[in-house]
Amino acid sequence: IADLYALKEEELLPLERMAQKSVDNLLLGLEASKKQPFAKVLFGLGIRFVGATVAKRLASHFVSMSNLMQATEEELIAVDDIGVRIAQSLVYYFQIPSNRELVLRLTQFGVQMENEILALTSNALDGKNIVVSGVFETLSRNELKAMIEEHGGKVSSSISSKTSFIVAGTGQKVAKHGNYNFFFNSVLFDTLRNFLAF
Repeated sequence: IADLYALKEEELLPLERMAQKSVDNLLLGLEASKKQPFAKVLFGLGIRFVGATVAKRLASHFVSMSNLMQATEEELIAVDDIGVRIAQSLVYYFQIPSNRELVLRLTQFGVQMENEILALTSNALDGKNIVVSGVFETLSRNELKAMIEEHGGKVSSSISSKTSFIVAGTGQKVAKHGNYNFFFNSVLFDTLRNFLAF
């Protein structure tokens, strides 16, 4: 993968079916890929069991590739939604010298290896682990997740002992899960507004 970033225009033009426009598009695409967020870069490494959602969770928790590479199996398992299988896969991947060399080379070429520090709107949901479930009428699930994260909350994909509360969308059937608080679409904004007032 890293070798692609070392390609030069003069090396590409002599190749079959590589006209000037094709070369320009390729080089522009490679340059643009350097701006992809850390979570997408991590997903792109193709680590076993690390899908897009897991990559985003890991990037959010560890902030940088350097931190992630140094994480122990126990530290990885402590992250929401990260089980033993994923943790062991990550530890194994980063123990292989060629994989560490790949990360180093990608870093040297300017690929994003850490999260941008985003300014929070507030920290009203700091420490809250929130599960979003169902379909919402007034905004998309991604918009809702972004709203929660902007106020310091963490969005989890599954219910666990760390869940603070669950936001359920239209027509969502909710079973009883301990003492968790459930909030439905009709009161969604009032619920968030109440939390943000704390």
